[in-house]
Amino acid sequence: MRTLHPSYFALVMATCIISVNLHQLGLLPLSLLLLWIAAASYVVLIVLSLWRLVSYPAVMAEDLRDPQRGFGFFTFVAGTNVLGTRLLLDGHELAAIALLVLGGLAWIGLGYGVPAAVLAGHRDKPAVEGANGTWFIGVVAAQSVAVLAATLEPLAPSWMDGLALLAVFAWSVGGCLYAAMASIVVIRLMIHPPRPEEVAPPYWVAMGATAITVVGGTRIVEMTGSPGAGELVGTRIAGFVVGVAVVFWAFGTCLIPALLVAGWWRHVTRRVPLRYEPGWWSIVFPLGMYAASAHDLGLVTGFPFLSAIATVVTWPAFLVWVVVFVAMLVRLGRGFRPPRRTSEPA
Repeated sequence: MRTLHPSYFALVMATCIISVNLHQLGLLPLSLLLLWIAAASYVVLIVLSLWRLVSYPAVMAEDLRDPQRGFGFFTFVAGTNVLGTRLLLDGHELAAIALLVLGGLAWIGLGYGVPAAVLAGHRDKPAVEGANGTWFIGVVAAQSVAVLAATLEPLAPSWMDGLALLAVFAWSVGGCLYAAMASIVVIRLMIHPPRPEEVAPPYWVAMGATAITVVGGTRIVEMTGSPGAGELVGTRIAGFVVGVAVVFWAFGTCLIPALLVAGWWRHVTRRVPLRYEPGWWSIVFPLGMYAASAHDLGLVTGFPFLSAIATVVTWPAFLVWVVVFVAMLVRLGRGFRPPRRTSEPA
């Protein structure tokens, strides 16, 4: 409990997006199974996080100030909103609205609180020295708000205009944050080259952030439920949003080979042991989100090869989910196993 990683809500993010991928392929029973796993994990992680906050407030405060762990708290925001987006596929609109309110408020609080805590907690040295892939989770959090708000917009008649404005606002902020975070992380890598142990799975979030930006953009373009949203998107920014989405999809695609090479260098060339860690969920989520982005972008642009890419990527993403989930269960099983009794010397 004391060492629970703040990024563990990435488990919910990853499981929900793989569930969405399977739903898009028509595999409804398997998709529903993963939805139940995600929902149960979400509840358990909330209970554990509140328990940790009460039992170890100083440790959580230290995590919040840590530049290598603090941005992991944004996984709660993203996990909340991605879960709400998945629930909408089954018609659970009230639950999705409640999750959007919770995720939106958490996004506002953490959006100001995490950077302030990181900067205030490291006055003796630049916080940029600890910048890593988890910083892109702040981008994912913003875009998750945009995705859920845009998906809800046609389904909530009373809040259509407000949801449309929120979606465009969060998507725009997320795009600006990506540029800022990418600059900071690149500067850090140039000034302080990472050791093999530091080339961790969370760097995949850099690609996942581009993918969820694409999904957010496509959902915004599809907003037509209210007169305000139809005028805003249909006549003013639709072309711009689609163009930005294509750019982000192309850039994210180019990141995949580099991330694979980095993983090879870490585990094969430099022989870092391949063992389970919470950060592995930060590989599953980007893979699933990349498949979702190709699917949605294919629908908006009319490019059929993008839908084919989505189908092809979904299966490796699901396989990686299975491997990481089983590894997590094995790791938890070992952690809960009581220590063996050893006979004392005579």
